[in-house]
Amino acid sequence: MNNTDSKKFSFNGKFQENQHINPLIIVEGLKKFYPVKGQVLGRNKPVIHAVDGVDLEIYEGETLGIVGESGCGKSTVGRQIVALERPTSGRILYRGEDISHMPVSKLRKIRTDLQMVFQDSTSSLNPRKQVYEILAAPMLYHKTVKKENIDNEIDRLLDLVGLPKAMKYRYPHEFSGGQRQRIGIAKALSLNPKVIVCDEPVSALDVSVQAQILNLLKELQEELKLTYVFIAHGLGAVRYISNRIAIMYLGRIVEIADTKELFENPVHPYTKALFDASPLPVPTLRDRKRIILKGEIPSAISPPQGCRFHTRCPYALESCTTNDPMLLPVKPGSSHKVACPVLLAKGENHD
Repeated sequence: MNNTDSKKFSFNGKFQENQHINPLIIVEGLKKFYPVKGQVLGRNKPVIHAVDGVDLEIYEGETLGIVGESGCGKSTVGRQIVALERPTSGRILYRGEDISHMPVSKLRKIRTDLQMVFQDSTSSLNPRKQVYEILAAPMLYHKTVKKENIDNEIDRLLDLVGLPKAMKYRYPHEFSGGQRQRIGIAKALSLNPKVIVCDEPVSALDVSVQAQILNLLKELQEELKLTYVFIAHGLGAVRYISNRIAIMYLGRIVEIADTKELFENPVHPYTKALFDASPLPVPTLRDRKRIILKGEIPSAISPPQGCRFHTRCPYALESCTTNDPMLLPVKPGSSHKVACPVLLAKGENHD
């Protein structure tokens, strides 16, 4: 285990030192392949390598951010964590139990602990149902609340997310985007989960509304002792809410570190390129040599051999085309890990 294991997250987003804990969720060798749609001749039908070998540890009370370009597999990782899909291979342990291969009957009992907030609040809410029905349905199905207590519970949920109780008899189309996202959060909270995967929950909202939703998520985490996996494109939102951040590229994690460490000392060329492409108010990055990526992201149907990033990397060597890099600490004992042996060997950041 790395040195993060000697730290425990308190629910105000800070570390409490010297308290040894086990991860709440462990992701080991996660792979998820999707068959290419349409008629394909031949025996070897092509597949999309959406996630291709991801290892993660998620600790109780923390917010783990996952960042990457569209199609990198971050949302697929989120769906696997909450057991909306089964992985092609690998496993996901929740409190020591392998939920990736668990029978449906047993998984149903655990599903209440693992919930998801989706990017598109419009499509995630049934347009034909009132808010009352949307929030009541999961509680009645899983029998977490008695029928006679449903009214009080719905009022409590709406109060938690900052919506008036009178709105429970409205339909989703009668709300603004920010209000609909609050309803989506209330729906996720209705089963008293321990872990919530937030799949780009603010990317479709106005900037001022984004701040409100992010603050709401932080307040709920403090009050309800929640653990988040926060998936996003925007580095600003991820930086604001996350304790740690994992950077994904083409189905794999290329760098992972504490948020402060990652922003002050990015190592992987792809991480640096993401920072350089974003208008971030980070003085330490202001005078760095900018990395501008060239070319397109390779196809997930036929990803490059060796390092997935070598086709766009300005520091790639011949060995990068054949050697598959592992996530390794930037220095002994560090929880900051990077999959770039070239920069690790040189011990410099190429600023």
